[in-house]
Amino acid sequence: MLDVAMIERGLEKTGKSKGGLAAAMGVRPGAVSEILGGERLVKASEIIPIMEYLELNLAPIMGRVGAGAVIEPDYEQVPPEGLGDIALPFPIMEETVAFEIVGDSMLPKYESGDVIVVYKDQRHPLSSFYGEEAVVRLKTGERYLKTIERGKTPSVVNLNSFNAKPIVGVKLEWVGEICLSMPKGQLERLRAKSARPRKKSKQRSISDFWKSSLT
Repeated sequence: MLDVAMIERGLEKTGKSKGGLAAAMGVRPGAVSEILGGERLVKASEIIPIMEYLELNLAPIMGRVGAGAVIEPDYEQVPPEGLGDIALPFPIMEETVAFEIVGDSMLPKYESGDVIVVYKDQRHPLSSFYGEEAVVRLKTGERYLKTIERGKTPSVVNLNSFNAKPIVGVKLEWVGEICLSMPKGQLERLRAKSARPRKKSKQRSISDFWKSSLT
């Protein structure tokens, strides 16, 4: 679950030091170098301190994704650090981003207010996602959570929902492969227990952000 590559990535991404990590772990400074050099294994009791100190469990919230609702934000206009963070109960191996689901077209599997975490970069060709649910961004900018189906030509797809008419013959700019989904109730419990954004100014829910942006 937690390997040397993840620790190295966390040190590089956060700019934090091995000495600071050792202090967070409660070990002597040389212990981190031993772990990175393969001379020492990470103990079970050290996983959480490493994960939290290096922020290996944080996925930035990059906005909303429509499951029935139409979401049309320009993906590139979202601040690089996101609108806040989702703190997951385990470290993430690759770069991920999170979206809040809006709409009910994917009920009963996904509800409005749930959060879905996807890989930031599209790791596989479009054809490998046929028949799978994913977060997609259309060439025209809209963003959806849908099931991707083969279109009439290789350049287009159909987007199916559980409770809405399909969106037929659209071109995709990006496919966000689903890493995990979090029901809103579970999310609130995790947030109350241990989640914290990068900055105090971001200590609010996704819903609070959108309410304030509309007033």
